[in-house]
Amino acid sequence: MADRHEEAQSNTEAPVASETNGRSSKPSGRRFWVIVLAIVIGIVVYAYAFETTGVNLDEIQDETRQASLVRILRAVAHPDLLTYEAVDTNLDIQFMSPCPPGGFTPEESDAGGPQITVAPSCVEPGGDITVAGSGFDANRRGDLLYIATSGVEIRLGDFLTDTDGQFTEVVSTRERSSDEPQTIRAVTAVTVGSIFNWQRVPTGVIDAKTGEEVIVTSPRISNTAWDTWDKIIETVFLAFIATTIGTLIAIPLSFFAARNLMKDIAVPLMALTSGVLFGMIGIGAGLIMLRMTRRASESFTGSTWVALVVLVALLATVWFAVRWAMPQAEEDQPPTRVRVTRLAVVAAATIGVVISLFLLASIMSDIGGWLGDHLGPLTFLGLFVESLGDILHLLVSGGIALVTGFVFMFIGTRLGMALRKRLPEAAIQPVNTLLAVIAGMAAAVLLAQSIAWLYEITDPAKTLWWPALVGGLLGLGGAFLARGKESVGIGLSVYYFARTVFNAIRAIEPLVMVIIFVVWVGLGAFAGSIALALHTTAALAKLYSEQVESINTGPIEAIKATGATRMQTIIYAVAPQIVPPYISFTMYRWDINVRMSTIIGFAGGGGIGFLLQQNINLLNYRAAAVQMLAIAIVVASMDYLSSRLREHVV
Repeated sequence: MADRHEEAQSNTEAPVASETNGRSSKPSGRRFWVIVLAIVIGIVVYAYAFETTGVNLDEIQDETRQASLVRILRAVAHPDLLTYEAVDTNLDIQFMSPCPPGGFTPEESDAGGPQITVAPSCVEPGGDITVAGSGFDANRRGDLLYIATSGVEIRLGDFLTDTDGQFTEVVSTRERSSDEPQTIRAVTAVTVGSIFNWQRVPTGVIDAKTGEEVIVTSPRISNTAWDTWDKIIETVFLAFIATTIGTLIAIPLSFFAARNLMKDIAVPLMALTSGVLFGMIGIGAGLIMLRMTRRASESFTGSTWVALVVLVALLATVWFAVRWAMPQAEEDQPPTRVRVTRLAVVAAATIGVVISLFLLASIMSDIGGWLGDHLGPLTFLGLFVESLGDILHLLVSGGIALVTGFVFMFIGTRLGMALRKRLPEAAIQPVNTLLAVIAGMAAAVLLAQSIAWLYEITDPAKTLWWPALVGGLLGLGGAFLARGKESVGIGLSVYYFARTVFNAIRAIEPLVMVIIFVVWVGLGAFAGSIALALHTTAALAKLYSEQVESINTGPIEAIKATGATRMQTIIYAVAPQIVPPYISFTMYRWDINVRMSTIIGFAGGGGIGFLLQQNINLLNYRAAAVQMLAIAIVVASMDYLSSRLREHVV
């Protein structure tokens, strides 16, 4: 009974198993055909890619191309690192014309150096002789001369040795018969010395100052190697300047591109619109102040000592003015008249600071020029101080309007927040709408004026009236959408704007940027530094911001719970978590900039790339090999240095 029961059970389970196998076989078959189809599609795609890219392996078999490739590879394998002094060498071999009875056997030269032979050693007048040479320098040219018995030299032809230092040439003996042995001379230059045997060689040139013969060392470091050394140093420091400047700018900008820091930023609409209006007013005020302060500073820059005395007096006045206008502590709030006076004093002190910066820039330029004329070998220090003065003058001229705009924007935001607290509820929406319309009109007109300057548009309807109308409507729409809201989120708008700008800059290669900057500042490493610094700023700002987005949120929440401001939160909760990766990213970027700086030289951006391009264009592959070798050494050294620094710092 038990056996029949087990048999029945097995019979009932068998169909189930077969059905299961049948169902599992269908997906297996479908998967097979999917794989086959994917392979076919891949083959078709690659076939089209071959056609599009013009893959033609027949060119590889072309003998001319093979010969050119061999020549280039051999030249690259022999970089022009050393220069050998060449000494003219004459090798003589005798022959007879006509042949004497019993034939003629010429004397052979000493073994161990260059040798020439003739075959046959005697011919009838006017016959041909094969001249063969060995032991010469590779790829060395020379002349074959016939030396008559009278001593007259007649050129028979020239020769070029192969890679083994050998040559074979057939020359005519001229129809000159003589009973005496006649001479064929091979005139060439032989290098002196070797990498293991450095020699002092007289050049035959008399020094005009000492009256003595100039003696040189053979071999010696070539001019190509010295030029490469100068350019590779320029390349490294080009990348260093670009990295440091890009890092300093990218660090503060990276916080604006961090979503976790920006998403919760919101301000009341009244504060936002008043801040925008005050910011634009501040830019205009900054431009006016720039003209005033520059003219005032130019009145004292005729003499360095006068400028220095005025600078010290201004700084002292500003110090005491700020100390009086901004006391450390007060028990009672001062009256309105005192507060207005203090505000005026702070404004005057600000103007004094700007004048002081212009004076300082002028003094640094003067002192730097004087040091450059008197420091001798350290002239570069004076030029550095002079350049710092020029940079300071440029930064003050270009940044004063922006700084003033930001200050006014901050003041306008505070005033808007204070106004919103004091206005009755019924008046908030009308005031918001009015300010939004005015701010939209002003922003649109400012943008239109910028576009009009770029495209040279002079029609007022296109640059003033239509932009004002469109901006006012947009402001009205924004006020309508923000009605009833306590605040408007602007953090994400700033975040998306910053990310868009960074992506746009990163999308343009430094090789393209440097073309524009070469037009602006001229050929050289300065243009390359600006191009790399701009690209570095965008790239590092993106990397830094992504690192900020990945930090632990616990410390941020803990710091915020204590009532800390946003700046305190960044300093105490964000900065400790991002310092190590920031250092790692910066060192990695320096490594990238060293490699990229070799490329931007092709467009005139300075560095070793400029020299490399010249040698390639001139088909001087031995010199180009020196530059490629230097690039490889520097990149490998930078990689090793970066890894060691990351190991110890990060």
